[in-house]
Amino acid sequence: MARPERLRSVLIFAAKLAGAIGVVVLIVVVRPFVRSGQPSTNSNLEPYVSGLRSPTFVATAPGEPDRLYVVEQAGTIRYVEGRRIAGTFLDIRSEVGSGGERGLLSVAFSPTYESDHRFYVDYTDRAGDTRVVEFRSRDGRALVSSARQLLFVDQPYPNHNGGQLQFGPDGLLYVGMGDGGSEGDPQNRAQNLEERLGKLLRIDPSRPGARWQIIGYGLRNPWRFSFDRANGDLYIADVGQQAWEEIDYRPHTQLDTLANYGWRVYEGRTRYASGTPAGHGQLVGPVSVYGHDQGCSVTGGYVYRGRKVAGAVGRYFFGDFCSGTIWSLRVDHGRAVDLRKERPRIGQLASFGEGPDGALYAVSTGGGRLYRLVG
Repeated sequence: MARPERLRSVLIFAAKLAGAIGVVVLIVVVRPFVRSGQPSTNSNLEPYVSGLRSPTFVATAPGEPDRLYVVEQAGTIRYVEGRRIAGTFLDIRSEVGSGGERGLLSVAFSPTYESDHRFYVDYTDRAGDTRVVEFRSRDGRALVSSARQLLFVDQPYPNHNGGQLQFGPDGLLYVGMGDGGSEGDPQNRAQNLEERLGKLLRIDPSRPGARWQIIGYGLRNPWRFSFDRANGDLYIADVGQQAWEEIDYRPHTQLDTLANYGWRVYEGRTRYASGTPAGHGQLVGPVSVYGHDQGCSVTGGYVYRGRKVAGAVGRYFFGDFCSGTIWSLRVDHGRAVDLRKERPRIGQLASFGEGPDGALYAVSTGGGRLYRLVG
């Protein structure tokens, strides 16, 4: 294993979760990473709640404006009310294989959660494989006995599990799958449309017999992705191999068109595997990249749509797990503009999250803290 990959693997395994046929058209202009000396929003991510155990994600449920849900790697979801940990919502530690990049990785609540009380989790099971499972809740607590599996994916290696769940603007459930791991995607799974690894998948979980659909592929490890709540545009932070971390962008008007995000043909905007041809669909280049002199593992966030930090509105926030650096940018007509470094640094930055009012949150696995963006 090359030295940069080995170093990043050590860091991520120790803390991050302790990771048409025919003409191909490049449709996004790639912009280089630009350094910035000044914060762009006059804002900061301040500590909000402490005492969490290896948090991996933070989310909210429709109809619950005063509660945050924090996912913990070992297999629990805690809920936060009034800046304190108020209780445990879900405990499936007996089902979860935790450590390194494995564990309970995210939660997504049904858009109609107020009436159907359904939510979905992505976790690594005891055998190291990925499962997406639906649960129901009652009186503010999960019903473990209500489990219904929606997806099972065999994982050939212990890293690159992806793990993000989000409901899209179309009301469908999306999941990001990594390429299955090892180094350099040795079996080229990300470019193989017969595999679910290295893909962005979606399903209508409310429709009996619904099947998962591939809407994006060529992903190495889309650890975090999100939709802009104002317009439905998609942002994907795809963890790089040994040189480049990238941010991909897809307007909501193109979500139904198959996208190829390039891996392992490309890493960032550079050619990676010269003997690997690109598959079908539109080849989508990243809107922003940064090199490993700036960090080693990108953590994607959200477009800020809150009301309390005026200078941050419309900016997409993301950071690096290893360096703790946080940046923001805007997308204008499909191009990243005004890329700036933000004030705070959060070590072992595992994930961002979005509140019901558009507030921006973040969690650190190492510090066990939940942060909130303030002006």
